[in-house]
Amino acid sequence: MAIQTAGQKAAKITKVRVENSASIVLPKDVEGTIEKILDFLPIEQYRGVEKIRLVDFINDPRLKNLDVPLKGDLPGLYHPREGNRQPWFEVSMGALLQPTEGLMKRFMAKSSFKGNLAGLIFSLVGQHYFLTQKHSVKRSSLEPQIRQYAEKNLRSWSEKQNANSIRAKIFKPFRPMLERWAKWLNKKAAEAKK
Repeated sequence: MAIQTAGQKAAKITKVRVENSASIVLPKDVEGTIEKILDFLPIEQYRGVEKIRLVDFINDPRLKNLDVPLKGDLPGLYHPREGNRQPWFEVSMGALLQPTEGLMKRFMAKSSFKGNLAGLIFSLVGQHYFLTQKHSVKRSSLEPQIRQYAEKNLRSWSEKQNANSIRAKIFKPFRPMLERWAKWLNKKAAEAKK
């Protein structure tokens, strides 16, 4: 039995509801995977999110009025709070699984589905967290903060998932060298763009 302090209400833990509106055949236990991904994050960072809706493709009227055309399908969309409606996430299964592509692209999309789904959810939670709870972040520096948040959580989540795998044990000593090499290659690519 929990001890309650005078004047404080007991914390009510609510789970984010997963709503499957997709007609595409999904990999097994997608809802369980989403719950495990959300359980990896602190609950304070996605507090207030009502649901995650899984759809075939995202068709939002706000996307038609964009100045910049989108390349491909939009994988996810954050719907902020509107009036008395709580914020929610929309995830496109068509963009993640690519059912209209060729056999090889479908195979690659299905094999990297969990990682892509985790990265997308971390990005959507980052948008929610920085837009609603982190008031010290300026609007101009919002995108790099969200990207850094998603990359940091995705890296630690994937390390936790692959902690006991043979591949992780083999490549762990080479990781610092590979990270320096990747940093050097990114630097060269940025210089080549200039």
